[in-house]
Amino acid sequence: MSEEAEEIVNLRSQITFLQNRVKELEEENAKFSSRLSSCRCDELQEKRPKEKCENLGEERGEMNSGCKKSGRKKATPKTPGYDTRIMNHHPRRYVALKVMYFGQRFYGFSLEAQMDPTVESEIFKALETTRLLIGDRKDIQYSRCGRTDKGVSAVGQVIALYLRSKLKDIDAHNKHSGETVPEEQYGQPEGEIDYVRVLNGVLPKDIRIVGWCPVPSGFSARFSCLSREYKYFFWNDNLNLLVMETAGKKLIGEHDFRNFCKMDAVKVHNYRRNVMSFEISPCDMRFEGHQLYAIKIKGSAFLWHQVRCMVAVLFMIGQGLESPEVIDALLDTRTLRKPQYLMAPEIPLVLLSCEFEGLKFSCSSDAGQALHVHLENECRLYHLQAAIFQEALLSHLPLSIDKDSSSNGVTRKKASHVPLMSRETEPSYEERRAKLETAKLRA
Repeated sequence: MSEEAEEIVNLRSQITFLQNRVKELEEENAKFSSRLSSCRCDELQEKRPKEKCENLGEERGEMNSGCKKSGRKKATPKTPGYDTRIMNHHPRRYVALKVMYFGQRFYGFSLEAQMDPTVESEIFKALETTRLLIGDRKDIQYSRCGRTDKGVSAVGQVIALYLRSKLKDIDAHNKHSGETVPEEQYGQPEGEIDYVRVLNGVLPKDIRIVGWCPVPSGFSARFSCLSREYKYFFWNDNLNLLVMETAGKKLIGEHDFRNFCKMDAVKVHNYRRNVMSFEISPCDMRFEGHQLYAIKIKGSAFLWHQVRCMVAVLFMIGQGLESPEVIDALLDTRTLRKPQYLMAPEIPLVLLSCEFEGLKFSCSSDAGQALHVHLENECRLYHLQAAIFQEALLSHLPLSIDKDSSSNGVTRKKASHVPLMSRETEPSYEERRAKLETAKLRA
């Protein structure tokens, strides 16, 4: 479909959402009107503390004459006219959301990042805009499966949290904490909020919710995950793929991967992880005779920058700069500390999927169609941009370069490769911990 058709679908979705919201507000107004009509503030004035009486007056939009102001400022909601405390009377349900995002413009996924925007900050803005949040971050029991870095994308990230629901008996349904709830209770309930359509209507174009699934309250997007799978895309520029795959197979199994990550001695004390599978396969894309490939790695969990560090070493092996046996040496953490080397770039890395037991994500047909149209249009846009770059490349005329003025007649030598085993090493975990303990004693 065209971009105009997508816009029409999005507008219809927003109109439907606003109509439903108007009905909800009318119901709320009727409830509050009923409560105000039966209010007995004068009778309860002497029994209630002054602070409670003041709050009641604020709720009515006026200050009761028998109450004195306490001097406290009213909390300012994050979104104008939206205070999650007022929403506490709404039913809510615990759900998992599958998230897709393209990470080029984001400073990572996590909201705790020092820079903005992050994927998580944009998601929470959308949740507040759509009035789906009830309570603060602690109340909604928020969890995320993976914490991807700056520039990294995902098509299968998963988060879990409590969201507002239209089902009145959902609170009783959510009390099965820690229990295995029959799968038939976790279908797409009729009359429930269309979370995918509502959120995608306000999210930026490079973030999309692709599905949702109700989960028991004991569920954690991080700790309930059985495995994560990543893909790393690269062009085959004279790489020995057979040797790379042979070396990559050595990573399969449970190992201490401290030499394949950025060590965080403050929070992480166990560096053993289990890599379940490794493969290199061609993609359906070529450019000027070069084939696009992808490394696919699946594991129970990954350390900070682990995938990018593994890929960097594999590229050295593919270029013939290192032998496959360097993998064995780096996995032997008893005799070797991590040598200094650069990670592979972040842009080609994608969090492909997160696996959970019994979770089946779904969305309405309208939301699915709108998502398909959106992704199709984005693909066409990027192909148009690629065509423009291709045209620029074809029309580029070779420039005559004055050798004497550009390099003073000196031919620069290409930097020689220093073998990993001969490089300076980073501090060990024990050295990092000792430094932290010393800093604590001095503080």
